[in-house]
Amino acid sequence: MVSSPQQETKSIATGMLRRVHHIALNVRDMAASRHFYGNVLGLRELTGAEVPETLKELFEKGEAANFETPDGTIVDLFWKPNLLPPDPDPSKCFTRAGHLAFDIDPDLFDHAVEVLRQNEITIDHGPVSRPTGRGIYFYDPDGFLVEIRCDPKG
Repeated sequence: MVSSPQQETKSIATGMLRRVHHIALNVRDMAASRHFYGNVLGLRELTGAEVPETLKELFEKGEAANFETPDGTIVDLFWKPNLLPPDPDPSKCFTRAGHLAFDIDPDLFDHAVEVLRQNEITIDHGPVSRPTGRGIYFYDPDGFLVEIRCDPKG
C-alpha cells in the first residue's frame, strides 16, 4: 500500500528530531539561578556574541541568561520576579515538566552529591540506587526539580 503525502505528514518520523535544542526556565531570582546553574552545576554561561540575537535585549537588561551543557544543550533562564508557585513547598507545586536530569560519570557521582551538600542545596530525595544507575533529586532556587544521575558502574 502506497501512502499519500497527507498520511506521511501525520507524524514526525523517528530520527527527524536530532536533539534537545534548549530548555527554557522561568526564574524569580536571576542572581541565585545564575549562581546555581553556573557555579553549583558548573554549566558554562554564554556571553557577548554567544548570546542568541533574539535574546540580546533581555540579556542586556538582566532579564535572561543562557548556559550551555557539555553536550551543547542550552538552558535559558528568563527572569519572572512575580511568578510564584502555587505552594511555597516545591514538592507540592504543579508543573507541566517533571524534572531536568543531567548525566554524570559514575566515578564523579559522589563528588556531585557532596557539592550539593556543601552548597546547602535542598535535596528532595536520594541518592537512590536502581538497576539503571544512581540518582539524586534536588531543587533549583525556584523550586524546579533537578536530577544528577549516572549509569551503573561498568
